[in-house]
Amino acid sequence: MVFQGSSAAISHTGKVRSNNQDSGFCGSNLFVVADGMGGHAGGDVASSLAVRRLESLDHAFSSTTEAEAALREALADTAAELISTVKVRPELAGMGTTVSALVMVDEYAVIAHIGDSRLYLFRDGTLTQITTDHTFVQRLVDSGRITPEEARYHPRRSVLMRVLGDMDPDPEIDTFIMPTQPGDRWLLCSDGLSGVVDDAHTAKALGQGWAPGRTADSLLKQALDGGAPDNVTIVIVDVGGQHPLFSGPPTVVGSASHPLGIEVPAARPQRSSWLHPARQAANEPTHFEPAAEFLEELIEEDRRRARRRRLTWFAGFIVILAAIGVVLFGAYSWTQTRFFVGVDEDTVVIYRGIPPSIGPISLSSPEEDTGIALADLAPYQLDLVKQTITADSLADARAIVENLRVDGGSS
Repeated sequence: MVFQGSSAAISHTGKVRSNNQDSGFCGSNLFVVADGMGGHAGGDVASSLAVRRLESLDHAFSSTTEAEAALREALADTAAELISTVKVRPELAGMGTTVSALVMVDEYAVIAHIGDSRLYLFRDGTLTQITTDHTFVQRLVDSGRITPEEARYHPRRSVLMRVLGDMDPDPEIDTFIMPTQPGDRWLLCSDGLSGVVDDAHTAKALGQGWAPGRTADSLLKQALDGGAPDNVTIVIVDVGGQHPLFSGPPTVVGSASHPLGIEVPAARPQRSSWLHPARQAANEPTHFEPAAEFLEELIEEDRRRARRRRLTWFAGFIVILAAIGVVLFGAYSWTQTRFFVGVDEDTVVIYRGIPPSIGPISLSSPEEDTGIALADLAPYQLDLVKQTITADSLADARAIVENLRVDGGSS
């Protein structure tokens, strides 16, 4: 079933950035926003690759579970493509992208999400954020340490905890399925909009009843009026309603609307086609169905990698502990070359070590009892001894004691 409704997409560089690293896609059934990051060129490439990988899903699906699986596999393959691209173009290391994607299947919306781009549902005059930001500040909000309003201005609000990038071959993707109905209005946007225009103003624009294109223009203007410190990408999808059916060619905006500009390694076949052998892509004349032995080998290789990671972490932990032990032993050994003159109950004592303690751990021990009673010391000598008198060697400490003995006896 082809999605019945209308949609629009728009993207803008903003007022601060020198280039647009966002990408957006608006098709017949598929709608995507991707916010790239990673240097001057890396973000462009990452968001473009994500949209180019996902756009093959702009067709009717037989079920929501099929669409959900296809989204998961396409995003996993995007991560693999980013990793393989960085291997041949190391100057792009560190690139990544957020993705919020929506596929319409009959009366349902199938959603996939990673990062801090957002997907909202506007229904019956109420705006609801459907996706959860994968950010550091969102974790603080979830734990009750800060409020959502404080999160908007937190200095670390842009720190992402999950993203499609060249460092994680197995990204954790949020996917879910929601019923939708005529009159629903879906908004997908990068944080260039949500970080500048608050929910109240966004809801007001969505509730005006304008066509998707005019609504997107209105929201973009608000972001620009607010300073637009980041790229702004907006996709609006209306379900049914008074506007004509979207029937034109797909709309691609932002970085993905331009030639990629680099050669990327050939992408591996999407694993979703392995899971659905009855459905063969039009541009794939042959179909590869892995043997059970091959699948078992893949599973075992995953297990081996997991074991290697655990061993690597454990070995690293042991090395760190050993290094700490060496440092502590060296520091303690040094303290045992030092001496000081102090008190032990009512007598003067020479100690080996240094006066301070680390919690309950003493760094000194009595070396010699001088036999000098505190009562035999002059007042100024008593103050000095109570504060401890440091010495470079045992001989120096004994010399200090002899001076105390002579001066004390003559006072």
